[in-house]
Amino acid sequence: MASVSKLSTPNPLASLSEALRPRDSRFLTFKPSSIAFNHKTNLSASLRSIHSLPLKTSLRIKCSQTDGNGSPAKRTVLHDLYEKEGQSPWYDNLCRPVTDLLPLIASGVRGVTSNPAIFQKAISSSNAYNDQFRELVQTGKDIESAYWELVVKDIQDACRLFEPIYDQTDGGDGYVSVEVSPRLADDTEGTIEAAKWLHKVVDRPNVYIKIPATEACVPSIKEVIANGISVNVTLIFSLARYEAVIDAYLDGLEASELNDLSRVTSVASFFVSRVDTLIDKALEKIGTPVALNLRGKAAVAQAALAYQLYQRKFSGPRWEALVKKGAKKQRLLWASTSVKNPAYSDTLYVAPLIGPDTVSTMPDQALQAFIDHGTVSRTIDSNASEAEGIYNALQKLGIDWSFVGSQLELEGVDSFKKSFDSLLDSLQEKANSLKLVSH
Repeated sequence: MASVSKLSTPNPLASLSEALRPRDSRFLTFKPSSIAFNHKTNLSASLRSIHSLPLKTSLRIKCSQTDGNGSPAKRTVLHDLYEKEGQSPWYDNLCRPVTDLLPLIASGVRGVTSNPAIFQKAISSSNAYNDQFRELVQTGKDIESAYWELVVKDIQDACRLFEPIYDQTDGGDGYVSVEVSPRLADDTEGTIEAAKWLHKVVDRPNVYIKIPATEACVPSIKEVIANGISVNVTLIFSLARYEAVIDAYLDGLEASELNDLSRVTSVASFFVSRVDTLIDKALEKIGTPVALNLRGKAAVAQAALAYQLYQRKFSGPRWEALVKKGAKKQRLLWASTSVKNPAYSDTLYVAPLIGPDTVSTMPDQALQAFIDHGTVSRTIDSNASEAEGIYNALQKLGIDWSFVGSQLELEGVDSFKKSFDSLLDSLQEKANSLKLVSH
């Protein structure tokens, strides 16, 4: 099968000019207001195969690499993933030119996620941002304000490309996610204000404002949802925190004064591969045959239990009362789907997690692997008792799931903060090198 980068550029959006034209008069002038941004294969079969497939290094999706010949795109397994099993494949990356997303949309991609690390890589490794950045600094923008303008433009442009999917699904899909400043991960009120501000300046119906699932930000989620803003809750690493996130969503819907809740949607981004990375190290330290045999199984098992929790929470009288007001389920989104251990199958964090009303956001590596040799089959609840057995077996070996969740959350927040700070530093250096900023 052809690599993703060689898929023909489609015309599902009528034409490029139509896809990128401003809607009405809603092109915004960015104003950094007063907000302070302190900076059916079963589960067993899937898991047994983790050592069977080495990672490929040949196929890569690259920015600025499209055919541009306008010929119809071939169907891929991503179309089947959505049409047959109800899972939306999203792309976990964004860079300029955003029109490079067109072949991916043709291949079946239905949304995009971004984060500070993605923008750090995109902006620092490309010249595509230089002209806008130079203009911004010359007009007196400070470095952080300039950063947000660069980000907002990318998000707005990507939203336009996915808006046809958003419209076709009546707001059910076609979202583009942008994250509040990672410096606000411990600031409840700051996160609420930042989310409101980002929502206002992006001004697109299909934008998701990403809020981390830290203890401080769970109340922010409720408040932002209550304000009618759609949210992608990110950095979820444990079942307990996931349940708190669901409750925040439900609380927010119940607190909303909207008569029609159908336009307030959400996804809960449950991180996968990082769980195995941490737990595998602990299992290797334990070193027993039982422990070593559980390597590469923790993440998928916990994700399967998360899906059970999702099914329980979005049913019953409380949920049915919200459905009558138009509420939509907060879909589970599988994040961190790239494989970190080259001994594992390169679709380990995609293939066993297929199920209805879910999203799988995939970076280049995972996306190209699944398009190339992925199999579409409902797997997420094919063996729930086995998932519970693995989860409990790990606990008996001394794996503290609460510690795992807390540790990964700390690492995730810290990683995004470092990416954010590094990018601001590199932008400052770029401004200085252009002699645009006086010391």
